[in-house]
Amino acid sequence: MKKKILILHTGGTISMMEDSSGSVIPGINNPLTTQTEKLNNLGDLIVKEPFHLPSPHVTPVEMLALKGIIEEEYNLNSIDGVVITHGTDTLEETAYFLDLTVQANIPIVVTGAMRSSNEIGSDGLYNLISSLRVAASEEAKNKGVLVVLNDEIHTAKNVTKTHTSNVSTFQSPQYGPIGIVTKRGVMFHHSPTYKERYDIKDVSNRVALIKAYAGLDSSLLLAINQLQYDGVVIEALGQGNLPPDAVEGIRKLHENDIPVVIVSRCFNGIVQDVYGYDGGGKQLRDMGVIFSNGLNGQKARLKLLISLSHTKDTNEIRAIFKQ
Repeated sequence: MKKKILILHTGGTISMMEDSSGSVIPGINNPLTTQTEKLNNLGDLIVKEPFHLPSPHVTPVEMLALKGIIEEEYNLNSIDGVVITHGTDTLEETAYFLDLTVQANIPIVVTGAMRSSNEIGSDGLYNLISSLRVAASEEAKNKGVLVVLNDEIHTAKNVTKTHTSNVSTFQSPQYGPIGIVTKRGVMFHHSPTYKERYDIKDVSNRVALIKAYAGLDSSLLLAINQLQYDGVVIEALGQGNLPPDAVEGIRKLHENDIPVVIVSRCFNGIVQDVYGYDGGGKQLRDMGVIFSNGLNGQKARLKLLISLSHTKDTNEIRAIFKQ
């Protein structure tokens, strides 16, 4: 029996075309929707296009809408899996948001393309076919949201875009893919060890993301404090250190109960409270800064946004980030 698979087209390069000047632009119609009949042998397909946006236009509001559509189809139509086509610039963020929030224990696969539909070597339809095969796979269950491109299967938590234009742009630093798609089938060789899930209804909290650099002072942090943001994520130096002139800004945020989460601007390793000098990780930890467990900045921002929808208590948020 064919699996019932929901396909959600959201826009991005995978649904765009190259014009005569070489610019990649959205077409009047999504070219992928004309390919549905060719995909029917891969499952009993339900196809929807909730929006048609380049991925830089996608916000947590659209991510929350996707969560709602998936859960509604799961409850009403007993779907077996989901495939989402998405622009690659923010694909990893949508995938991770859904990984943390969707209340349906079925395979969810997010895919995209690096070449538009009418370019030579277009990878969109191929990636869509691969994703449908993964979503219909029994082995894909209980692995959280997956990202499938270029014959590789990655977890939403670890995957990131590493190249501006290469078709093999999506990689999982330190960990690698958890599986591959071959002509013979879908093969998994790793499995996530932990699953966390938070049911949210609102994404109105404001969370800033800034990157540390040599000479960073407190001015940006003080401005964020005055603008009354609800949380801040900082891509810190090395194992979780900041220049000493930034410490006063951290202190002001803490005084106003604005949680500050530290990640590293390095894409390998985790932050730790190792260094005890002014601005070092130990001082930041003692001040109440939350250390994230291996997330990059953009994903830590989403996790803090989701955490704030549940609690404003810094200790509870710290516990969430330890998971």
